[in-house]
Amino acid sequence: MSKAAKPFSVTITETLKLAVEVEADNPHEAEQKAFDNWRDGQYILDADHFAGVEFEATPIGGNENRKI
Repeated sequence: MSKAAKPFSVTITETLKLAVEVEADNPHEAEQKAFDNWRDGQYILDADHFAGVEFEATPIGGNENRKI
């Protein structure tokens, strides 16, 4: 680290996505069924479902945020 450099905490968020088909009477019920199935382990998301990554740097001891 150079003399002018400051410490940052960097949060790395990876996003995984999987589209599944469920039968339901409305969108809320469809989401609930998908959630229940996911919670029960019927859907396993892994590196094959990678959809993106986000980095957010916050100066340690400061309030500035910077997303790249």
